[in-house]
Amino acid sequence: CAAIDDWKMWETREIPPAAWEIVKKEKFLGMIIPKEYGGLGFSALAHSEVIQKLSSRSVAMSIMVMVPNSLGPAELLVHYGTDEQKKRMLPALANGEDVPCFGLTEPNAGSDASSITSNGVLFKGDDGKLYIRLNWNKRWITLASIATTIGLAFRLRDPNNLLGKGEDLGITAGLIPAKTQGVVIGRRHDPLGVPFHNCPTQGKDVVVSVDTIVGGLAGVGRGWQMVNECLAAGRGISLPAQSVGGGKMVMRVVSAHASVRKQFGVPIGMFEGIEEPMARIGGYTYLMEAARRYTLGAIDKGLKPSVITAMAKYNQTELARKIINDGMDVMGGAGISRGPKNLLAHLYIGTPIGITVEGANILTRTLIIFGQGALRGHPYAFDVAVSIGEKNVKNFDRAFFGMFGNIIRNMFRSVV
Repeated sequence: CAAIDDWKMWETREIPPAAWEIVKKEKFLGMIIPKEYGGLGFSALAHSEVIQKLSSRSVAMSIMVMVPNSLGPAELLVHYGTDEQKKRMLPALANGEDVPCFGLTEPNAGSDASSITSNGVLFKGDDGKLYIRLNWNKRWITLASIATTIGLAFRLRDPNNLLGKGEDLGITAGLIPAKTQGVVIGRRHDPLGVPFHNCPTQGKDVVVSVDTIVGGLAGVGRGWQMVNECLAAGRGISLPAQSVGGGKMVMRVVSAHASVRKQFGVPIGMFEGIEEPMARIGGYTYLMEAARRYTLGAIDKGLKPSVITAMAKYNQTELARKIINDGMDVMGGAGISRGPKNLLAHLYIGTPIGITVEGANILTRTLIIFGQGALRGHPYAFDVAVSIGEKNVKNFDRAFFGMFGNIIRNMFRSVV
């Protein structure tokens, strides 16, 4: 933290070289990578504590560290990579020699990530080996401008049925070296002025070996499952930690300001109009910390509670927005005048980013909390959906008629 000058970062739009070297040397980019591959092997709780602390110092730096430890090449390799892929790639990702990014979002595929159009075509080379010709157009990809390895979600086709699984093999995840011929790194985006690296990337007829598929040939068509399972866990770690860290920092700054700032001869903290938002800041932060620890407990037990983590991400980023708004109200002019001593302005500016990424809140609330929550909360609806996916007629009949009977029972109960 001492190596980070947040004000200077915003002025120069660059991460201080000394701070970035510490990040690499201390393996901050490899917190989720097991020790046997050179990483830190942190639990979800330890990972969260680091992000929480960094976010209280610099939003930009916390994003630069949390992205490689969330959905991306390292997470995919740890859970789904082959032994050879893990031994070859994880040590370099752990020590910062390789910097990763993950390309999922496209111009027409945001919250509906399954609608991606990036594609790969399987073919046999002159040497008799299998290759993939990739074409993609991704945008808003964090770290892409400095990445050496691009994690990529794409639809894989096998027009010559070389694998014997038909033509459409489904969404697949691959790890593409950024220097591969045909890879284009676009002009750096400006996400509300927050100085973290983010830019578009395109690929035009990029030819890579099938060995770049996460999990090898066994990982073909499993990309959507991989992404969802990793996101189900990661969504409950990074952004909630960032939100809680911000909330604690706001409470500390605002409470100190309210004690020393005087109006009408008394500290402003003695006015009820100031006590009310300060009470909300303290209460919301306590609530968020409790939710953070509860969610991390489930993740550290090996669970991937997609609905719970979605609720955690949604509610904690929304509460963080309320906290910073209250904090800015209390700070007054000291909050809106940017400068090295203003500790809240940059947090205020960057808050909408957490609201938007890893599933925009406005759709997360609808699709995941209400959709999946209602589906799993119903005694029969989830079983109906699963039986359809498995094409199990017997289980479908049992669940469907059970659901029908449940409707009838509820109808009579409402009358009685």
